Amino acid sequence: MQKARLSVYLEPDTLKALEALADRRGKSKSLVAEAAIASFVSSDASERQEAAITRRLDQQNRATERLERNLGISIEMMALFVRFWLTTTPAVPEAAQAAAQAKGKERYEGFVEALGRRLARGVSFTREVSEDLAGSPLGEGESTRNR
Repeated sequence: MQKARLSVYLEPDTLKALEALADRRGKSKSLVAEAAIASFVSSDASERQEAAITRRLDQQNRATERLERNLGISIEMMALFVRFWLTTTPAVPEAAQAAAQAKGKERYEGFVEALGRRLARGVSFTREVSEDLAGSPLGEGESTRNR
């Protein structure tokens, strides 16, 4: 089949982009332009674009679900800790409050330092918990929400 000649005028930036793509692919500018035009006028181009968008939305949905799960774990963990702490920590006598506050400040500073080291290493508590549960007899094949 004989090809027909077509002359087009392109903006300088568009021409540079076309030349750069042709160079990267090792193809002629005509071939790259022909493929782009064919894709543009093809009836299935919109279907491919829709499929690509759908894939990206699915990826975003999975990422959002992971964030939601991790947030739920974090909230539950904090609630359990607060409940445990409130039910097991005795009241401090008036005479010992200054010493208890000083010790609490020292412990808090140690906690913040440990948290900083852990975050710098990229260690995630929720990932550790997920891995621990996945490796345990209870966690195999069972969702954490079903327990």
